[in-house]
Amino acid sequence: MRKGPVFVFPGQGSQYVGMGRELAEKFAVAAATLAEADTVLGRPITRLCFQGPEEDLARTEITQPALLAVEVACLRVLLEQGVKPAAAAGHSLGEYAALVAAGSLSFADALRVVARRGELMAAACEYGRGGMAAILGLGAAQVEEICRRVEAGVVEPANFNAPGQVVIAGDKEGLKEAGELAREAGARRVVPLNVSGPFHSSLMRPAAEGLRNVLSEVDVADPQIPVVANVSADYIKDAGEIRAGLVEQVARPVRWEESIQRLVQDGYRFFVEVGPGSVLNGLIRRIASQVTVTRVEDPDTLNKTLALLQEGM
Repeated sequence: MRKGPVFVFPGQGSQYVGMGRELAEKFAVAAATLAEADTVLGRPITRLCFQGPEEDLARTEITQPALLAVEVACLRVLLEQGVKPAAAAGHSLGEYAALVAAGSLSFADALRVVARRGELMAAACEYGRGGMAAILGLGAAQVEEICRRVEAGVVEPANFNAPGQVVIAGDKEGLKEAGELAREAGARRVVPLNVSGPFHSSLMRPAAEGLRNVLSEVDVADPQIPVVANVSADYIKDAGEIRAGLVEQVARPVRWEESIQRLVQDGYRFFVEVGPGSVLNGLIRRIASQVTVTRVEDPDTLNKTLALLQEGM
């Protein structure tokens, strides 16, 4: 018998003005989820998701809870349709939605934590000092070596996303030097990312320490389904490991390629990206071309996913 679907949840960069609106218009559970987020956070997350403005939605402290709210809205619609995850994983912020799906965090607690996480990450590095860039066409070892050679500032691997796609993070001057070195080494492209800081690097260590205090104040349960963590690219064993992993995740690389490889190695063959956009669909196809990948962010993609599940599971 084939294993059930893996739900995967995207991180920052997948947000867009209008996300979640069509789903909320058709499904009461999605509208109620977004309304719950408004109440828990005391801010108009639903309006920001539906109407923007884009510059507000792009602010880390708003992006993070907004994305989480839409991802859980999509999750709850799937559950209402009788589709349950057999396992889960999330890219960076998406790990919180994966833990909600696994029963380890309540939605309300996850919202409060990620709202504070966004504030801590925004404050950890002076605005404009740091950033991130995607290196396309080089292997992970090559990118790690380039980061070691940079002299202009801190630059570190931040996301091991897929073969030939590694994101680096660090000081602006260091990123510029790293980009030049990457081009010299044969990188196909170096793409600066539209983010407000050097996330998943040691420059985020102050945010990680602040998050430790936040996580100590919420209830965390052992996962009810297998969840692969960003930091270890392995299954989370218990609540203590969840707390430690979420703290470390802020200042350490997201090992996404290894995470997907682990799930495929263990027999999972059907992946559903739950939330805005299709970034993870593209990455998973590059990591494991033999698996089926689909997504749910609106009624159309939901119907296509339900049809695929009926055919393939």
